[in-house]
Amino acid sequence: MEPFSYDLHVHSCLSPCGDDDMTPCNIAGMAFLNGLKIVALTDHNSCKNCPAFFTACAEYGLVPIAGMELTTAEEIHMVCLFEELETALRFDEELQKYRMQIKNRVDIFGSQPIMGPGDTVTGEDPWFLPAATMLPIEEAAALVRSFGGICYPAHIDRESNGLLAVLGTFPEKPVFGLAELRERKNTALAEGRKLVVSSDAHRLWELNGAENFLHLDASAEDGADTIRAAFFRALRAAEAEWER
Repeated sequence: MEPFSYDLHVHSCLSPCGDDDMTPCNIAGMAFLNGLKIVALTDHNSCKNCPAFFTACAEYGLVPIAGMELTTAEEIHMVCLFEELETALRFDEELQKYRMQIKNRVDIFGSQPIMGPGDTVTGEDPWFLPAATMLPIEEAAALVRSFGGICYPAHIDRESNGLLAVLGTFPEKPVFGLAELRERKNTALAEGRKLVVSSDAHRLWELNGAENFLHLDASAEDGADTIRAAFFRALRAAEAEWER
């Protein structure tokens, strides 16, 4: 078992609240400089910048994770992670059925550029990405898991869009064996669940450094696919342990 530094909650410029400098290439470069190894791209209700992010991470020897920060109907933020990029993109396509068709006001909220390799702009999402979807939290979790993904509530130690701030407690359903914190000092809020401490970075300087680690059944010399598989085995084991 070896320790791997991680940050599993990072927004690109596709999220309108993300800084314009949060391009896939810039995120990968900053993550490398910060000593991170495993990094998840988790834009609001979209995985569309994940392909460019995977390409950028390969240049730095990082292990990219395709993800999303899904907003439930209750306006709870939920981190969704997928082992395969192709699966994440299929989930992204499915989620379009449940997104609110609210036109993005670039002059108010910011642009939502879809990026290609080398940080080229290939398109723009016209609908306001952070808006709540039409999926209640139980249905949202079920949909993620039907695609083989892992999901858990984001930043439970934050009042805005945090599960505990909205519901007051963890629900009986769906069952969450994992929970995300922004600050490790708030461990008690997770009530014994496996903790993920991530930055929720919207600007390059907000990415975590090599300060949080997951111990995985892999070697740092292994390829990205091997490390990613070990990462998902570890998270699934944590979920299974809680459910027991």
